[in-house]
Amino acid sequence: MREDLPLSVTHEVRDRCLCLHLQRAARAIGRRFDEALRPLHLTNGQYSLLVSLNRPAAPRIGDVAYLLAMDRTTLTANLKPLEKRGLLTVEPDPSDRRSRRLHLTDAGRELLVHAVKIWRATHDEVDQLLGDKDGTALKADLIALSFPSDT
Repeated sequence: MREDLPLSVTHEVRDRCLCLHLQRAARAIGRRFDEALRPLHLTNGQYSLLVSLNRPAAPRIGDVAYLLAMDRTTLTANLKPLEKRGLLTVEPDPSDRRSRRLHLTDAGRELLVHAVKIWRATHDEVDQLLGDKDGTALKADLIALSFPSDT
């Protein structure tokens, strides 16, 4: 070992690093929801994407990318399998032909009806693991970290 890089640095990062702990928690919770949604052939990311389309007006790709903290290229790649399954459509924005809007199909809504039940049950399990009854403080902190310019 180097003198200027003692084991205590490793322990400091292990004990203090928010990035490490957030990534670990994100992977663990992602696996939990992936497993729960597997019978519907959905991942937790696909579920979040579909739910984000459940609104009165079809959102623009950029709006969904921002909400999900994804770049547009990654979002577009994630849309393709869902579009192929007939769960959503991607159509030009009538007011700006350069922009695209994402429409949840009837099949997508039907799948979400079933997925929401699974999501709720899984979320109830996760809530039980949290010291904060409904995770309010944790969610507020995560939102502050995710959208620092919005706070």
